Amino acid sequence: MSQPLQNCTVVVTRAADQQGEARRLLQAQGAQVLDLPALVIGPPDDWRPLDDALAELEEFHWLVVSSANGVQAVEQRLQRQGGSLLRRPANLRIAAVGRKTARALDDLGAEADFVPPSFVADSLIEHFPVSGYGLRMLLPRVQSGGRTVLAEAFGEAGVRVVEVAAYESRCPDAMPDGTADALAAGTVDALLFSSGKTAAHTAQLLLQRFGPGWEERLASSKIVSIGPQTSQSCRQSFGRVDGEADPHDLEGLVDACCRLLR
Repeated sequence: MSQPLQNCTVVVTRAADQQGEARRLLQAQGAQVLDLPALVIGPPDDWRPLDDALAELEEFHWLVVSSANGVQAVEQRLQRQGGSLLRRPANLRIAAVGRKTARALDDLGAEADFVPPSFVADSLIEHFPVSGYGLRMLLPRVQSGGRTVLAEAFGEAGVRVVEVAAYESRCPDAMPDGTADALAAGTVDALLFSSGKTAAHTAQLLLQRFGPGWEERLASSKIVSIGPQTSQSCRQSFGRVDGEADPHDLEGLVDACCRLLR
């Protein structure tokens, strides 16, 4: 079987607890995978806005989730209130951005009512199945650094949007020594980024580890992004992006890496 990433070293920058699937896909293509966790997922500073919104869930028409982290946070807080997404109010429909988000809902038995054809927020707005006017929508999201495009666009369409922090993603304290050694030696063929925050935090960790001139450590490495917004962040953080996933999911990210390094 052809393994296009044979003899290639690829760095994965996902949160520490989310690296398994990316590692499996890359190793199936022959890659040596190094971890550089660039996100630590934790609670928001204050649970009350989310808890208050979930206590009034029957008053919303739509719940829009854009990450598996958001799905897990909502489910955990609902269970604290004696509920669950599976037993949600009959009038509440769920929209999910991305295959992984939809899969997180499936795992709870709470299948999404709508998943846009492309796995980005803009596609959700473009293909939303009903007119927005008069709808009430709950939008749980990352506390800082996430895009507000969904809330803004739905608000302009006449939707009453309640946007609440469901989790926070912070920068880890340091990068693993083995990954730092490979970057210092110039033996990393590609770095994979699945969010704008992983790009920004990776740049922060590189500066912390190598000091000014850290960019030289990436001179021989390809920068691969999962989608348009992540690509924008890569350009801001690294001055370039060499490949972008299509479709904008993990499988697409690995395919883009294969095409670049083949």
